[in-house]
Amino acid sequence: MRELKGPVFWLAAAVAVSASLFHLLTGGFGFLEPREQRSVHLLVLLPLAFILYPAGETSPKDRPSVVDWLLSALAVLPSLYSYGCANGGRYCASIINLRFETVDPVHPVELVFGVIAIVLVVEALRRAVTPVLAGLVASGILYLFVTEYMPGILHFRDIPATQIVETMYLFNSNGIYGSITGISATMVAMFIIFGAFIEGSGVGMLFHNLGMKVAGRQAGGPAKVEVVSSAMFGTISGSSVANVFATGSFTIPAMIKLGYRRQFAAGVEAASSVGGQIMPPVMGAGAFIMAEITNIPYQTIALAAIAGSLLYFFMILISVHFEARRLRLTGCDPDEIPTWSFVLRDVHLLIPVFVMIGAMAMGYSPSFAAFWGIIAVWPSSWLRVHTRLWPADILRMLANGGRNMVVVALACAGAGIFVACLTVTGMVISFSTIVTGLAGNNLYIAGVLIAITVLILGMGVPTTAAYIIGAAIGAPILQQFGVPVLAAHMFVFYFSILADATPPVSVASYAAASIARCSPMAAGVVAFRLAIAGFVVGFSYLHSSALLLQDSWFEIIGEFIANALGLTLLAAGFFGFFRAPLPVALRLPLIPLGVMATLFDPIPVWWRVAIVAGIAVALYLGQKAAAGREEGVLANEAAVRAEARLARETSPT
Repeated sequence: MRELKGPVFWLAAAVAVSASLFHLLTGGFGFLEPREQRSVHLLVLLPLAFILYPAGETSPKDRPSVVDWLLSALAVLPSLYSYGCANGGRYCASIINLRFETVDPVHPVELVFGVIAIVLVVEALRRAVTPVLAGLVASGILYLFVTEYMPGILHFRDIPATQIVETMYLFNSNGIYGSITGISATMVAMFIIFGAFIEGSGVGMLFHNLGMKVAGRQAGGPAKVEVVSSAMFGTISGSSVANVFATGSFTIPAMIKLGYRRQFAAGVEAASSVGGQIMPPVMGAGAFIMAEITNIPYQTIALAAIAGSLLYFFMILISVHFEARRLRLTGCDPDEIPTWSFVLRDVHLLIPVFVMIGAMAMGYSPSFAAFWGIIAVWPSSWLRVHTRLWPADILRMLANGGRNMVVVALACAGAGIFVACLTVTGMVISFSTIVTGLAGNNLYIAGVLIAITVLILGMGVPTTAAYIIGAAIGAPILQQFGVPVLAAHMFVFYFSILADATPPVSVASYAAASIARCSPMAAGVVAFRLAIAGFVVGFSYLHSSALLLQDSWFEIIGEFIANALGLTLLAAGFFGFFRAPLPVALRLPLIPLGVMATLFDPIPVWWRVAIVAGIAVALYLGQKAAAGREEGVLANEAAVRAEARLARETSPT
């Protein structure tokens, strides 16, 4: 993003503030007609992309170029026409809504604006999101022009250029102004603004201090603080990279200072930040899109995600504990741990979060609940002098919310174009035929193929776009195998998120490695091992609805315990410690045993619990002597440190 200065900075800020105010007003007092809402959404945000993001390395970094101004001005026209330029005294949006798609002619002005919109969305994706998604969208559009020349399952009838432009520009269900952009323009936009307000109010520091108080004194304290704070802050930010920079700037240096390897500290931050997107009550933007695609209330989705998210962070915590014990690390310096009075002095900043949760519990829509959560930020900040927000602070939060919306709006528009390419040509059915042909009757093979596809997508495109595309091609296949709708979409959602922690392209690991000053690939490998719980939980959804809290409590408790015990064995096998250091001969069998405890559904769940609990107890007792020696060493080291601290405190100097 450019570092704008002078009048251009204030102009961009004014546009971003206007975008936030528009979405706040419509979210609180009633959205516009869908086509109009989506048109205004892109009318404001698409031009802003060319002002905020340079075209390349040689472009000015402090101001837009002449070409940027021209593209920004052109970007206004398609959305302005779509919203309602005068045409016989009627709004174009009404005309578009009433036209018969693929039957009514495409007027020359619509053809011109459609081409402009497609080209500018692709270019904005390249600048502001990622060249990979821009290339993917461009390839999909190119495929529509040559599909009659393609062989095998890629072959499709000739599609006229006018129909391609019509599909991308004038359709109300697909394309640039389709339903996916509609979700971005309503629910997602509200929660992006909510996240900007919560972050700007100082909640991030509250979560850090709370994590220090809860976990700071334990072995490897800073790493556990990071896990706790990322779990809490990630559910508000909804972005793994934003979470890395918000919490990692505190926790990664503290972990390195305590004795953790740099790549381990970065991996812990990356894996924890990625998990924030599956942590209720807010989760990532994909969860709101899931609610719209599946027609399942967001409250139901958030409730169903609780068990899986707890298991995810449980494995990271237990892995961090094992690594700390293996390295003989202690907790934070007692002088660095805040008192409860210091932590609780900022607890009033959580009032907006509880307002939002309470509104959703009362049955209000998530967007309306987010609206009241945003409204509650300012009065709650005035409960204490040191947290008071002034008008300048509110304007800054509105501007941040508008800027943050640009990337998500473009990703949704791009995903809408690509999904339209898949559906128009029948590629969704072709992909389904390929997967079912390779998998046969085996659900897990189909799951592996879909997981790999979504992971590859997620390595190159944002989580939101990866989920949308993955849900279009993968969720229907899983449903053919009898997987419930919610479980199928949660499976795709998990793997679209886990791509951020999966090498070789792990964006969260790259962000964390930039803070830790270590190899991104090494950090990615650590993050992948820590995030393995997400892979296990994702596949657990395929054979059981218990972790989605949609079964009897007997089965829910059993599956949760089985997964917790299995993940403990996995962590022990990966990091070489249980009660004491583990030899390789013991580590290797623990990994398949952990997977068996979680995924081997032919064995009833409580039998799996009994088997794995027996293994864990036997391993614990078998390492008793080794653990005693380990504890003796730790006690001696603690005594030496205590003597050194006492000597420093009593020294005359």
